[in-house]
Amino acid sequence: MEKINLSESLKKLEKIVDWFETQEEIDIEKGLEKVKEGVKLIKSSKERLKNVENEFEEVKKEIDSAQE
Repeated sequence: MEKINLSESLKKLEKIVDWFETQEEIDIEKGLEKVKEGVKLIKSSKERLKNVENEFEEVKKEIDSAQE
């Protein structure tokens, strides 16, 4: 499984938001595709954040056990 780069995902989400903000008239088809892309980015980012949190917990356990 490829690890998601959170910074890159945030940049892509920013571009999607910017796209919506700069449209005078939003093409529904393009808008739908942008929304789908955004949802995919959010889901993968949430999953990656959860994994990072778990990795931090593991490191904390290792540090705690090393101090005993």
